Amino acid sequence: MEKYCATSDVKCKVGDNQSSQSAGLTSNALPEVLKSIKPMNLQIGVSTNNALLRTSVDTNKDTKDTHHWYALRTTYGRERKAYDYLVAHGVEAYLPLLKSVKMVDGRRTTIEGSRIPNIFFACGTEDELKTFVYDNVNLPYLRFYYRHTHVGYKIVKVPLVVPDNQIHSLKIICAADSDDIVVSPEEVEKFKSGQKVRITGGKFAGVTGIVARYQSQLRVGIIIEGLLTVCTAYVPSAFLQKFE
Repeated sequence: MEKYCATSDVKCKVGDNQSSQSAGLTSNALPEVLKSIKPMNLQIGVSTNNALLRTSVDTNKDTKDTHHWYALRTTYGRERKAYDYLVAHGVEAYLPLLKSVKMVDGRRTTIEGSRIPNIFFACGTEDELKTFVYDNVNLPYLRFYYRHTHVGYKIVKVPLVVPDNQIHSLKIICAADSDDIVVSPEEVEKFKSGQKVRITGGKFAGVTGIVARYQSQLRVGIIIEGLLTVCTAYVPSAFLQKFE
């Protein structure tokens, strides 16, 4: 599995509301917090449940009172610490974990580590999460994972919103006991377009995405815009239900 590094913000191509296919590296140092924070009225007005395979969220409507899943980033591998803090304060959050078996003092021990270093996800309104993201006393190492978009002649930083169905599929894939799952920081072209499917059986049941033959196996994958591509291990064709 390719080592993943996700400490950068998303950079977009020129053009209104267009996103880039790659993320540029930035420093681990987090930007200084502004003393006065105003809500950014740039989030989606479309239900992420209905937009089954959307890889991004439109930024043309005020949804400050709407709950979304946001990608959050930390520095120096402190995503577990930030995740625990948010959960302890009543925030719904998700930290993808990877289990590995190591020999400790001659015994086999299962160890959990972050599957996506420096990244986890939290659900809430943008304003609710800002109280944690901009808490420089308790969480100075936590920030939104941003995508950059053009609004007229201005470049605006917009917190990356992840559609509900993609979080649902990500949870199922990461929870599966399989060594052949792929998590890549690159956008895998085969999963950008193609036949949409829902997995109906097996350990990946409930995952929705694009089916493609990848690394010589039939898999189902999703692309979270500017952040990562994740795909299942081999899935029998009998478990795939097509839809439009």
